[in-house]
Order: sequence, then structure tokens, then C-alpha cells
Amino acid sequence: MSFPAPDACTLPTADQPLRLAEFDDLFATAVRQVDRAGATRARLHLAGRAGLAARVRDLAARETACCSFFRFTATARAATGGEAVILDIEVPAAHADVLAALVGRASELSAGARP
Repeated sequence: MSFPAPDACTLPTADQPLRLAEFDDLFATAVRQVDRAGATRARLHLAGRAGLAARVRDLAARETACCSFFRFTATARAATGGEAVILDIEVPAAHADVLAALVGRASELSAGARP
């Protein structure tokens, strides 16, 4: 499955598959629910081991450094056996397609989508 990087992305082409793999791993192991709040906003509900919030914040910060149009807000809370994180994602209307692709990928790979 491919994910075309937007023109505004400054991440070197050689590093893009590695970043995508990081997102895929996060989506597959921690995302429990994906909510769309219009074309430019989404909310991911994540759960996992202790350290999940730090992992999410680190990945979001690195992604914002190369794709400055993203606005990520991670809100962590303790959960039985680990952590829960709400990740709000917002983009300008010009990048709604990028958010749609990211949300689609999260929905497809999410642990919450499994039977």
C-alpha cells in the first residue's frame, strides 16, 4: 500500500518509507477507533503500553517538522495496564486529501478494526 507524500513535505524521499512504517506500526498496534470531524479534522483513539504517549508525541513532532501543515494534539491518560491517548489531527483545507489518506490508512490498519 503506498502513500504519496504531499508536495509540501520536506522529509527526504529516502526517509519517507521509514516514516510511513512508523505510522503503520502505530496504527496497527495502538489505534482502537478513528473518528472524522469533517474534511480537515480527525481524532484517533489509541491504547497501549506505558510510553505510548511519548511515542505518539515524538512521531507527531517529527511529522510536523517536515509537514508543517499538520497540527497534532496528543492528550494522554492512564489506562489499565498502560496508557490511552487521544490524538487530534487538523490540516488546512488545501491538505484535506492528505488527512483523508492518513485516516483511511489508520482505519484500515487499526487494531480496533480487527474482529
